[in-house]
Amino acid sequence: MADLSKIGERDALKSRKGDEPHWQRLRHGCYVGFRPSKRGGRGTWFARAYDPDKCKYSRKALGDYGSLVGHEIFSQARKDAETFADTVQSGGLLVQKLETVADACRAYAEDKPAAAEGILKRTVYSDALANVKLDKLRRHHLRAWRKRLEDTPALISRNKAGETRTKTRAASTVNRDMVPLRAALSQVLSPGAPNTDAAWQEALRPIRGADRRRTLYLDRDERKRLLYACDSEAEPFVRALCLLPLRPGVMANLVVGDFDKRTRSLTIGKDKNGHPRQISVPPSISDFIQEHSKGKLPAAPIFARPDGKAWDRNTWKHPIKQAVRKAKLPSGVAAYTLRHSVVTDLVRAGLPVLTVAQLAGTSVVMIERHYGHLVRDDAEKALASLAL
Repeated sequence: MADLSKIGERDALKSRKGDEPHWQRLRHGCYVGFRPSKRGGRGTWFARAYDPDKCKYSRKALGDYGSLVGHEIFSQARKDAETFADTVQSGGLLVQKLETVADACRAYAEDKPAAAEGILKRTVYSDALANVKLDKLRRHHLRAWRKRLEDTPALISRNKAGETRTKTRAASTVNRDMVPLRAALSQVLSPGAPNTDAAWQEALRPIRGADRRRTLYLDRDERKRLLYACDSEAEPFVRALCLLPLRPGVMANLVVGDFDKRTRSLTIGKDKNGHPRQISVPPSISDFIQEHSKGKLPAAPIFARPDGKAWDRNTWKHPIKQAVRKAKLPSGVAAYTLRHSVVTDLVRAGLPVLTVAQLAGTSVVMIERHYGHLVRDDAEKALASLAL
């Protein structure tokens, strides 16, 4: 067995059948591997570690370390292989035999919310990037993918005749669409050396200043006007969005089994953070949920369409837009405006920021970033009231 730390022995290695790497044991259950290039290139490094939970080995491509030379290459490969083994053996999420970008994305999306899988389907799986080998992935691949993403118009709506309306993709939308891909690749690839083509991560940096504070807000009277203007089919779903600060997609996915009427607790499934959580609701909201759960099976949506299916962004858009026009509200009002409005009211009412974050399924940092000015305003008023 060749000593991969010795450059001469490594250079003398030849390709194996099936492109299997040459492995060197670093410790029990931890190996570093090297696969020579058939075209005279630098070759590709790999890590392999034994997963005691799955009782099998997991593998990860480490790349060719194009920015390093001499003994630096093996030192870095050894370090990355040991880090990989530590992650695997401590129960980290790693998947065996990931070869392409699409493989990495599917492995990442397995236990993530449906929204992440939806973004990957729209932006990666049907793109040429999906078939790029992980050990061959370079910054220029991702720059080209990002350019295609930015040039793709964002869908506004589609009417019954099949006509589509689009708009230029906003910088904030580009940032959001890059998140699942960046997260998927980060789980299986080490960052490349900065300012080199191996630095794949540089092409996925978010656009600064794109996620501006949301300013469109509906007060209680305006939300009542919206509900009054809604058709009878959409009104329960829209009313639910006016009562709880949940993302529209999360609200649409609530099923009867998620609600426990004895404790008035609602279990929120996989939200944006990928973890379920429970919230308690007051009697008024509990009664509302029970009313729309009567006679339904545990797996049925609480707020369903007439055909019994759950609402989604393509079915709630049209009735909300119709109600917005009828109620003579700002044209930019959408389902997400209601979440923002409810969170705003909760913060203004003096509810602790941590509690608001838990209800909304977001972080305290995000609440402070987007709504911190409201907290400061209340603090100023409270301090002013102390003046003698």
